Amino acid sequence: MKFLIRVLINAVALWVATVLVDGISVSGDTTAKRWLTLLAVAVIFGVVNAFIKPVIKVLGCAFYVLTLGLFALVVNAALLMLTSWAAGKLSLPFHVEWFWPAFWGAIIVSVVSWLLSLLIPDGAADDD
Repeated sequence: MKFLIRVLINAVALWVATVLVDGISVSGDTTAKRWLTLLAVAVIFGVVNAFIKPVIKVLGCAFYVLTLGLFALVVNAALLMLTSWAAGKLSLPFHVEWFWPAFWGAIIVSVVSWLLSLLIPDGAADDD
């Protein structure tokens, strides 16, 4: 259940990013197809964050310390671009054009995910 809630939260956060940031897009003939695409991309985004982000944190620990954590913004943008690339390889119509849309999109996804997670009662979306 927690996994499904996290996927839904990420899908909504990705949708907000597509609405607010030029350069991040999801296409489809119908609204239902766009939401199915966002759900699939949310799963990809979750997998990328679960497996690749910890490796980057360990390898880039010095950059995190040196930049007082601001390097995390660059990493999150790169992970969103990687998610876009993986979605393209799976023929999903989700695209991030380049670094700056990915940068702002990653910030929006993080903030919206955090806010929506606050609304879930009793930590139902936590990864315990």
